[in-house]
Amino acid sequence: MLQTSTPPPAPPRSAPTRLSHLDALEAEAVHIFREVAGEFENPVILFSGGKDSIVMLHLALKAFAPAPVPFALLHVDTGHNFPEVLAYRDRVVAEHGLRLHVASVQQFIDTGRLRERPDGTRNPLQTVPLLDAIETGRFDAVFGGGRRDEEKARAKERVFSLRDEFGAWDPRRQRPELWSLYNGRHAVGEHVRVFPLSNWTELDVWQYIEREKIDLPEIYYAHERDVFARNGMWLTAGEWGGPKDGETVERRLVRYRTVGDMSCTGAVDSDADTIAAVITEIAASRLTERGATRADDKMSEAAMEDRKREGYF
Repeated sequence: MLQTSTPPPAPPRSAPTRLSHLDALEAEAVHIFREVAGEFENPVILFSGGKDSIVMLHLALKAFAPAPVPFALLHVDTGHNFPEVLAYRDRVVAEHGLRLHVASVQQFIDTGRLRERPDGTRNPLQTVPLLDAIETGRFDAVFGGGRRDEEKARAKERVFSLRDEFGAWDPRRQRPELWSLYNGRHAVGEHVRVFPLSNWTELDVWQYIEREKIDLPEIYYAHERDVFARNGMWLTAGEWGGPKDGETVERRLVRYRTVGDMSCTGAVDSDADTIAAVITEIAASRLTERGATRADDKMSEAAMEDRKREGYF
């Protein structure tokens, strides 16, 4: 007679692993970096030394570890950058053995290819040096730290944003990106801007900085600084053109939510001198960092979109 035995009981099913929202955002960004590495010949990372580009570089280091990052960095230097940020940039480049290309706005002014603006700001002047550097370096993909929550025009961008042979952006040429499938196809002379942080918010960025213990330039935390008021913002006094007659320099406790050109990036009154305090402050804010502290975005209702159509970040 055939003997049968009772099969052992099946092991209990474990609950499916759920990624935290930061893990999900990190995984998406890592996937985007690897997708670009496999699809393009000569990508480059725009690196300003601001928090978003710092997080973007951190993600790139993670994406390819233990191998080195297979991309160079590109910084468009206006000549009006914060000294603390430039020092941070050079320190990071040396620490990780990265290649750095610098496109100098001052050099373009000195050679007559650009003219100073009457208001002294150089942030809008970055487009020509940027496009020249992309063409000279033959970069076919350019990583940027733009996020959709920052500004209306950036909310229209896809993760892979096609730019024409003049570096211009046309929202009508945006491609669908279903199921995280990205189309990097482009003609000779065109390139693609890639935004790994598209789906992040300012709060996500700071929570990730806290979790990963990412070092930032000290101007992101509260510190005493000589500033003056202009158009509702606290600007840093400097040789770029401030203060003017009637503008009084004050010593205030401030910090920066975003970092760009000194002539257009305002500080906010703040005593947030730790990451935890910054996160608490941002969670209560109802203004994005660009909406609150970037004068170049206040030139018109469509200021950012106009510049993007010309080839800006």
